[in-house]
Amino acid sequence: MPWFDAGVNLLDKRFDADDVISRAQEAGVEKLCIITTHPNEWDEAIALYKKYPSQCCFTIGVHPHNAKDVTESDYLRLNELAQHQGCVAIGECGLDFNRNFSPQDVQLAVFEAQLKIAASLHLPVYLHERDAFNQQIELLSQYMPRLKGGIAHCFTGTSEQVKQYLSLGLYIGITGWVCDDKRGEDLREAVKHIPLERLILETDAPYLFPKTLRPRKRNNEPAFLPHIAQQLGEYLQVETDKLCISSYANSCELFSLS
Repeated sequence: MPWFDAGVNLLDKRFDADDVISRAQEAGVEKLCIITTHPNEWDEAIALYKKYPSQCCFTIGVHPHNAKDVTESDYLRLNELAQHQGCVAIGECGLDFNRNFSPQDVQLAVFEAQLKIAASLHLPVYLHERDAFNQQIELLSQYMPRLKGGIAHCFTGTSEQVKQYLSLGLYIGITGWVCDDKRGEDLREAVKHIPLERLILETDAPYLFPKTLRPRKRNNEPAFLPHIAQQLGEYLQVETDKLCISSYANSCELFSLS
């Protein structure tokens, strides 16, 4: 059965995209969603999609770390490129008050601007959040009625947080974080509250290598998605095949792919 990695940073300089896609295919991971986080990645994502149109789709957006770099012309370009074939969501967008690489007021403004674009184009949002949950929920609650859904990408929060995201109609993206004995404890409890029809599997590669996988590799890759699913299935007492089928279907539903 095929797998769908709904979140991979394929433009990261640590990757040779051709090799990563080839290894993913060998592992049965047939579909990849390429995440963009900065305006300087958008053209490259489109070029990669054109090279691998049957294997890839992509997002167009600005990560909160990069909010300080956004210009008015970037918004116009984001709106235009988001209408390109293969673009399935606006993002990775959201709030990150953990390190504040961009000022909080700038993050809020850039996030809201992307929510407005997503609403106008009837696209889902691809969401990032760290140490800013209340502010994120407040903005999302205002815009979700006008949005075509979204995904809480790389969710690592609590049971209460996942319930609030689910109440907004979001899908929940689960990564190899669930394989981390120390950091993943809250997440392993939270995933018990996610219905299978709302759960999506992703790697967030090259980040978050699953700590239960041996031998240890330098970078996480889409090819390791089946291992993450196998570990998650053990925690949930759900067959891996069932997770594969439901996550693939959910990713296609979220991204409006046949």
